[in-house]
Amino acid sequence: MPAASAPPYGAGFDELAEELALCLSARGLPMNSSVEKVVVDRGEITFFVRREHLVGFASALRDEPGLRFELCSGVNGVHYPADTGRELHAVYQFLSITHNRRIRVEVVAPDADPHIPSIVAIYPTCDWHERETWDFFGIVFDGHPALTRIEMPDDWPGHPQRKDYPLGGIPVEYQGATIPPPDERRAYN
Repeated sequence: MPAASAPPYGAGFDELAEELALCLSARGLPMNSSVEKVVVDRGEITFFVRREHLVGFASALRDEPGLRFELCSGVNGVHYPADTGRELHAVYQFLSITHNRRIRVEVVAPDADPHIPSIVAIYPTCDWHERETWDFFGIVFDGHPALTRIEMPDDWPGHPQRKDYPLGGIPVEYQGATIPPPDERRAYN
């Protein structure tokens, strides 16, 4: 994982970070208490937001005229089992059409408490994305209007995109066959 970046960030990110800090302060969410760290890597900026401040942060992104991130193109999950206490990450991509900017927001939750607030009320486009992230990674989006499985059958045990989920050997229901584990499959090279 890239380390936190120190200002100046370059590439126009300094103006964005300053505007964001002003907007958050005006809403009673100081940047240093709502954002864990800022990472600038490979020409992209990522704000690691504390989960209890996600809703206020997302509202500021959408509503503040200096920011105007009109679109959240989705959320996806990442599972880092070795990152104790921070195993589950929800990653959001935001786009400001008005200001022609893109940012990434990342929120972290532990396996023991996989709850992150839903932002569907702010960005309705996240509805099915949050459902899919819950389905595949087990991140519970509190306040989601209908957090149900979207890809896997309703009675499916576990969350198959997590790195601790077993590979192969899953019975295929429609034929009664099984998929062999990866090390026992035929090689095609």
